[in-house]
Amino acid sequence: MANTKSAKKATRKIEVRTAVNKARRSRMRTFIRNVEEAVAAGDQAKAVAALKSAEPEIMSAAQKGVLPANTASRKVSRLAHAVKKLSA
Repeated sequence: MANTKSAKKATRKIEVRTAVNKARRSRMRTFIRNVEEAVAAGDQAKAVAALKSAEPEIMSAAQKGVLPANTASRKVSRLAHAVKKLSA
């Protein structure tokens, strides 16, 4: 348990930051799920639209520190590849 005033403040800051990051991560995962569902359904137009909205969301999460930049790039790349396979 935090004893000093600064340690108590640090604990409060961590709680707030955790809540913000959790919300950002959840939002990002929702966008990713929308793309994956469109791909699974085989709806190319919907998948392209979902990918177009998911990519900035994923990169934004990376920029905010929710996940590493390379992880974000990998996720975008894999989603783009899945969407591209629909047209082939």
